[in-house]
Amino acid sequence: MIENTPQPPAPLAEAKWLWRRLYVFAASFALWRSLSAVVDRTEPAGLPDVASGLMSLLALMLVLYLVAPTAQQLVALLADLRLRLGGAK
Repeated sequence: MIENTPQPPAPLAEAKWLWRRLYVFAASFALWRSLSAVVDRTEPAGLPDVASGLMSLLALMLVLYLVAPTAQQLVALLADLRLRLGGAK
């Protein structure tokens, strides 16, 4: 019979957030540079659409940056719950 001894929880892969932070900062900088370059080259009539599109990309990236740790913690919580419910049978 296999004993169910409590194991310490495995550390989350994104605990330090280093790579996600680097990616978000680099991509944000690139998007702001793109916005600046596009604004300089675009005719005045097309500026609102171009700026709106680039800012939407930036907003999406920032939302993913903020939601990713929460989603990862939810998955870890569900996995832990599944183990506890399965072990109780």
